Amino acid sequence: MVNNAGTTQFCSYADLEGLTKEDFLSLYEVNVVGAYQVTRAAVPYLKKAADGAIVNTSSISAISGVGSSIAYASSKGALSTMTLSLAHALAPDIRVNAVCPGFIQGRWTKHFLGEQYDAVNEIISNASLLGRTTVPADIANSIVFLIEKAGMMTGQILTVDGGKLVNESVF
Repeated sequence: MVNNAGTTQFCSYADLEGLTKEDFLSLYEVNVVGAYQVTRAAVPYLKKAADGAIVNTSSISAISGVGSSIAYASSKGALSTMTLSLAHALAPDIRVNAVCPGFIQGRWTKHFLGEQYDAVNEIISNASLLGRTTVPADIANSIVFLIEKAGMMTGQILTVDGGKLVNESVF
């Protein structure tokens, strides 16, 4: 099972008045509580499977603390921590892992970045060790790997960002 639903609300980190309590709750409701509810509903079926697996789609924001807003980054941090907790709770019957995508090329990103899209994509590509940003297939392939090939992995948070996060830690 893949928990891939997510939402965000863009707000400058310096604008602490820009997000309300309701904004935070809305993001947590989708990004954390929604994943928990779906997981809870799927567990009886996954326990019947020979190798039940759950993959949560978190974000590089969960690790870096930087993203579209403080509420988004913190909700994805909570999802990553919930991944670890569920790995404990559901072992040995069900493996639970997460992927943390970095910047992803695509319609959604183009829509929200608008005219800044190409410039941001170039900056992030240049900061990546692999010299490019991810595309949706990169994330999908990582998820398929965790489900089909990673039978001895549980409680892992897999960063899929072309090495950008690692490169940032050098400077």
